[in-house]
Amino acid sequence: MKQSSRASSALPELRRALSESQKALAEAYLAHPEPRTYLRARSDLIDRTLTTLWSQTAMPGDCALIAVGGYGRGELYPCSDIDVLIALNAAPSPELQATLETLVTQFWDLGLAIGHSVRTIDECISAAQADVTVQTALFESRLICGNGSLNARLQTAMDQAMNGEQFIAAKLAEQEERHLRHAFTAFSLEPNVKESPGGLRDLQSIAWIARAAGFSDNTDAWMSLQQQGLMQGDERVAVERAANFLADVRIQLHLLTGRAEDRLVFDLQGQMARQFGFSDDSNKRASEQFMQRYYRIAKRVTQINTLVLKSISEKLAPASKLRIRVLNERFQKVGNKLDILDPQIYQREPSAILETFLLMEKQGGAQDMTARTLRALYSARRLINRDFRQQKENKRLFIQILRQKNGVLHALRLMNQFGILGRYIPAFGDIVGQMQHDLFHVFTVDQHILQVVRNIRRF
Repeated sequence: MKQSSRASSALPELRRALSESQKALAEAYLAHPEPRTYLRARSDLIDRTLTTLWSQTAMPGDCALIAVGGYGRGELYPCSDIDVLIALNAAPSPELQATLETLVTQFWDLGLAIGHSVRTIDECISAAQADVTVQTALFESRLICGNGSLNARLQTAMDQAMNGEQFIAAKLAEQEERHLRHAFTAFSLEPNVKESPGGLRDLQSIAWIARAAGFSDNTDAWMSLQQQGLMQGDERVAVERAANFLADVRIQLHLLTGRAEDRLVFDLQGQMARQFGFSDDSNKRASEQFMQRYYRIAKRVTQINTLVLKSISEKLAPASKLRIRVLNERFQKVGNKLDILDPQIYQREPSAILETFLLMEKQGGAQDMTARTLRALYSARRLINRDFRQQKENKRLFIQILRQKNGVLHALRLMNQFGILGRYIPAFGDIVGQMQHDLFHVFTVDQHILQVVRNIRRF
């Protein structure tokens, strides 16, 4: 009781210190926006605060306080929930139950949005096996304070219980469902920086799946993926820049609204544009310039998410185990995926760029391409210039793509996603990611045009 009373009397001072520190972090961030530094600093601040409360509440030595989820990664946004696990050695006694209630009450009395669970190791394993969301949160856990050996036993038990194949399948299904909720596009009027295609969750999905597949550790996922050839060219640099930009946007949204707002809602886009240094010019509003930058970065994230997850899948199920059928001197089918026979084919025969999409439509079952084909297409996009556009063979191929009975919209969307369509039709390239800042246009201009193509074909 004395310990509890002492903890309660110390709360006002702890709450004041926490408030001042968080305000100072926000002010420093707005003066010099460095997302990784801010997220780590806020995570460290909450670590220290919770450790103080843990000590003042006199928690038993056989318990542990563990950060999970984003907090476990050390990425704590200004208004995000602070997810923690209070790990126990055994079911709590009535006395421990009372102490736990006091601790959790004090968490909330500090003004922190704590999301907590209280479990033994066996209960953690059962919960993880029943819910992939719980498993993912524990996947990124780290000890804040308390019994280190209990935390180590939990990590060992989690590793032993992990079924990589099932976890990967569940995360891919989860991503598919999430993309479906957002109409499979990053280009809606009010994108969610965390959940929409091309958002932060797509980057986290790469890291989770790569780690579950054994291709990265919990330190630097992007470097590990590059070293193993699962990221190539400038993909690692592009991912790091995209992650930094998206984190900056999310932090600014939280600070601007004072709540866990992850959507770039219409009414905030002008203010956000000014925060990022944009101003109106004779052609575009500041909000339109800012959102075009956002959409183009989100598009690059969706590209890399597609490429890396395909690369991981193909490494886990190599082509040697799949049925291979040669289609012509340039292409083959590997399983149900269209594949190039020669990685340099587009440099030697640029017309093969458009032939790829025509073949994909004609194959029917080959509604997908291998990672190396998509990478080669993206790298070859700069070969599409004025001379390329003027060649009769390329004009013929493009018209044939539009005339196919099946797969036209899929082909055009893939051409747009990997920069082919905008290079072949420069006027289309100018409006990729271009929004009109009004409530009547739900998607960007390029996406509206593709929707029109879809509707015309349906008619």
